Amino acid sequence: MPLLAGAAALLAVPASAETLREALLKAYRTNPTITGQRAALRATDEGVPIARADGIPSISANGGLANNLVPSANTLASPQRQATTNTQLTVPIYQGGAVRGAVRAARTRVEAGRATLRGTESDLFTTTVGVYMDVIRDQAVVGLNRQNVHVLDVNLLASRDRFRVGELTRTDVSQSEARLALARAQLDSAEAQLITSRENYIRIVGSPPVDLQPPPPLPPLPSAPRPAVDQALQDNPALLAAAKERDATRFDVAVARSGRLPKLSVVVGGNYYNYLGSLGSGTGVQVGQTGTSVTAGLAVTVPLFQGGRISAQVRRAEALRSQSIEAATGTERAVVAQTRSAYAEWRSSQRVIASAEKAVDANTMSLKGVRAENSVGNRTILDILNAEQELLNSQVTLATAGHDAYIAGFALLAAMGRAEARDLGLDAGPLYDPTVNYNRVRHRLSDYGDDGEPGRIATSTVATPEQDATTPAMQDSILRTDVGAAAPETTSADAPMP
Repeated sequence: MPLLAGAAALLAVPASAETLREALLKAYRTNPTITGQRAALRATDEGVPIARADGIPSISANGGLANNLVPSANTLASPQRQATTNTQLTVPIYQGGAVRGAVRAARTRVEAGRATLRGTESDLFTTTVGVYMDVIRDQAVVGLNRQNVHVLDVNLLASRDRFRVGELTRTDVSQSEARLALARAQLDSAEAQLITSRENYIRIVGSPPVDLQPPPPLPPLPSAPRPAVDQALQDNPALLAAAKERDATRFDVAVARSGRLPKLSVVVGGNYYNYLGSLGSGTGVQVGQTGTSVTAGLAVTVPLFQGGRISAQVRRAEALRSQSIEAATGTERAVVAQTRSAYAEWRSSQRVIASAEKAVDANTMSLKGVRAENSVGNRTILDILNAEQELLNSQVTLATAGHDAYIAGFALLAAMGRAEARDLGLDAGPLYDPTVNYNRVRHRLSDYGDDGEPGRIATSTVATPEQDATTPAMQDSILRTDVGAAAPETTSADAPMP
């Protein structure tokens, strides 16, 4: 059944109403949690070109200028001034597999980062659905409590009138006054909760809730927990991220072991020197003041003894791999428990909805009967007050169960990996594609390809107005259609007793 079908019928839906899809789109585009995770993935993307750089030829140049403060008498052996420059090209040939392992680990971590971003997106949508439904539920609860206050206020006026003509006692009036005071306290609490829910909505979505419409029905969900768990084990993004992180640590071990192997590079260098006319000065001997040289050769590094450093690095990498394996198992347990719990809560909420609907119908009929019996003297005022409270309780239970059912159903979809932007049809604009940045940076070789100072993407909520507990106009479709009248300008609590 559509979520909160009964409670939502209490609320008028204006033309400017905001839908759940619009709220999800706002959160997707401007929530700082997801925009921050996208930035984190872009940082992870840079791990690939960083790892590749160790296997790419490098060029370096250095120079210097020296001046002897205490010159030697033999300027042919020790010139007073000397300027030198050196340029060197190093071409790595073999690094013991370190570069290959590091690149593979970086690529695997990019895949893990993409899965993490998927999980962040899914969690954000689940949170958005939660705050959206909180506002709808709390608006319904506030409306129910306001209507209850109104009815109890009318009851109190009627009780005082009947007291004046001797039909009721002072006790009956006191009971009505006490129940009205309690109802007002409950209304105050419900209004505070509504304000909190609206502020939470702003925190997640980035803008105040505006006449939220009931959400669309959820897609078909599994008929048993086992199929849901099977799909979650296959598609849950948190589990996929943990598995990829576990796979990356296997390459980390290989990188650590490469420290025991030889390394080979080709080195080509060029040198230029200039004695700035100081070579042989004062000797009368004419000698050349400048010169150049070019060198080429192989550089081989063979580690023989490093004080146990490499073994320690390998053991550390192996321990971190063990940790990642256990973490993946822990994530698997969490996903299984999360999926089963969401399924159980969803099915339970469905049953509560059915029971609460019956209770609302029964309590509505009961209130009619109690009022009718009271009119002929078979029921007391307290019976009417109790019947009204029972009806209110069942209506709040219905609103809460509908809220819980929708959130649990969506959480089940999220656990199964089916609550991301593409699954929800959020195609009003281009979706974030994590491969675009990766393809942009993975082959870049320039040392001057900065992206510049980043700016804020998520929207600020400082300028949003403070929320209040106002609710849309009530439509008396299911709430006390047979009792009550328009609220008087002056409440009965303000009217003095004779």
